[in-house]
Amino acid sequence: MKKMHGVITAMVTPFTSNDKIDIDTLIAYTNYLIEHKVHCLYPCGTTGEMLKMSADERKLVAETVIKAAANRIPVYIHVGAMTTKETVELARHAEKTGADGIGVVTPQFFGVNEREMEEYFVQAANSVSPEMPVYLYCIPQCAANDLSPAVIERILKRTKNVVGVKYSYPDFLRVKDYLLCNDGKFSVVVGADRLFLPGLAMGCDGTVSGCSNVAPEYFVKVYDEFNKGDIDAAQKAQALASSLCEIVKNGSNMAIFKYAMERRGLPAAYMRAPALDLTDAERKKLDSELSAFFKA
Repeated sequence: MKKMHGVITAMVTPFTSNDKIDIDTLIAYTNYLIEHKVHCLYPCGTTGEMLKMSADERKLVAETVIKAAANRIPVYIHVGAMTTKETVELARHAEKTGADGIGVVTPQFFGVNEREMEEYFVQAANSVSPEMPVYLYCIPQCAANDLSPAVIERILKRTKNVVGVKYSYPDFLRVKDYLLCNDGKFSVVVGADRLFLPGLAMGCDGTVSGCSNVAPEYFVKVYDEFNKGDIDAAQKAQALASSLCEIVKNGSNMAIFKYAMERRGLPAAYMRAPALDLTDAERKKLDSELSAFFKA
């Protein structure tokens, strides 16, 4: 079953100045990422402002990215939502539209117990065909719910298509435990861009990277050098990628990503309220930092 690997870009969602999905810009972003040799696209996740979109808008984004990618690289659609019903709806839509797989974040905001966590993922995974790869997604610092390896093992016994986990918290002891799931055949992709290379060294398959929206080539180089066995070159590439992560604040404000992408010649995109676009002063500061980075 197909698994994610390498640089998996957690795509931003471009909005127009009048708060609509910017289809033309989304297509341009898709082509830009593919041309810069990322290995997989992952729209509608945290970086994509998922919870600020309606189900219909998320479907539109999924359809647009899948069509624009045109089977050049895999597209995994994030479908996790506030209710199981909507998660299932989005999962089935992603499969019908031609996604290569789906990601499903844990329940959010409201606390759940282990039984509820297990049932949520089992229903989501079993709502699509057994051949449709499913990645669980754990980001406890945002979702307020954690996903234990023990619960994953119970989910695996009740599903046929759960192949891995996207883990977006910088805890490598937990990464180690995830890698042991399913008798060591469980795919783990890290969400902390600055830990891409250490994750690869541990046996992870890649990174789901929001920062790679801005300059994907720096992250691709980490993966390429690691696979060539040139660890020194991979470490240098990771140092550069990590420096970029610091400049764009590691995804703490998607408006930074969007403006930085504009600086690289891509169409401008807007935030959706209550998030705001950068101020002139914030843009000027980011301009200076990015100019220094790309000249270095």
